Amino acid sequence: MRLPTYAGTLEDYALQGDPLTPRAPSVPLTRTAFAAAHVVSDPLAERDPWQGRPAVDWDATLHFRESLWDQGLGLAEAMDTAQRGMGVDWETAKELIERTMRAAKAHPMKPRVACGAGTDHVPLNELTDPVRIKAAYSEQMEAIEAAGGQLILMATRALPAIGAGPESYARVYDDLIAQASEPVILHWLGDMFDPALKGYWGSATLDEANQIVLDLITRNAAKIDGIKISLLDQSHEEAFRARLPETARLYTGDDFNYADLIEGDGTHYSHALLGIFAAIAPAASQALEALAQGDHETYHALLAPTVPLSREIFKAPTQYYKAGIAFLSWVNGQQSHFIMPAGFQSSREITHYAEVFRLADQARLLADPDLATQRMKQLLSIHGFGG
Repeated sequence: MRLPTYAGTLEDYALQGDPLTPRAPSVPLTRTAFAAAHVVSDPLAERDPWQGRPAVDWDATLHFRESLWDQGLGLAEAMDTAQRGMGVDWETAKELIERTMRAAKAHPMKPRVACGAGTDHVPLNELTDPVRIKAAYSEQMEAIEAAGGQLILMATRALPAIGAGPESYARVYDDLIAQASEPVILHWLGDMFDPALKGYWGSATLDEANQIVLDLITRNAAKIDGIKISLLDQSHEEAFRARLPETARLYTGDDFNYADLIEGDGTHYSHALLGIFAAIAPAASQALEALAQGDHETYHALLAPTVPLSREIFKAPTQYYKAGIAFLSWVNGQQSHFIMPAGFQSSREITHYAEVFRLADQARLLADPDLATQRMKQLLSIHGFGG
């Protein structure tokens, strides 16, 4: 097969064709691992894809989640990976959470599921003060808890939009944490994932933001499960987690440096809440199994080849990473098409998809090499290449 390159050429590529076989771990894992999963569209039912609610293929969407649970992974539901605020509205997310929680309760692995609560059902221009922002969060929190999901307090665009200072963040978050019936996961998403989140926590400097968040966690320690940090900065995450109270987990959202962060430095380590884990589930599950057995060599042998793949999928502009995850789901036969809510598959170029294909093969993540080749050739043909 001839694949396009970033050099503007076509090069022959021969598949390695040695996929990992998905399976459940043989031992309990020593790291909590949430995979943030995407939503599979229903192209037959889709109408006006840039407006209104997206059409979801519920069977394929839930089957994908069940495949993650079968491999011992937890699920982060209705997060930015599922295009919250980028094609998927709250009503769709609410239905997704309710369907997912019913499926999770029936699954033999009894997986952990944490769900994103935000403010995206209220237009941004109506969220003009902390009271309205808190009320919007509360509505989604109540729906998630009614369905049986653990709460993730997603970063909201509303607080930066009103220029909120540290005191406003503290007031909103303290009240929301107190309201929750069980410990929550906080969510610190960098502006590389969503430019509207620049200056989150009401501070222009990272050092000040660190202290604001650490103070929040310390005074609410009994109600904090942990915090997910997605800043793509390994040294920052390592320094931050060393300052956390012992009761709070650090869930890495660093899709560039997760292998080293999850392994840890001998004193501290990160857990995982990662979009890439949905795309690399067999490698992630089996690497975490090896780590639980003290086999660091196998851990790195399985995860190291996935890091170049993840860095390609999450390259700048990082917010378009969702397209690479859905692409891998398609070439791996987990969905019948490569169509995304709001036509999001067009957010990346054909050279990117070709590189993702190569790197997934080298990471042993093309489940059926013949099917993957056939589908890659289809995509190449649409772009004017014979394949």
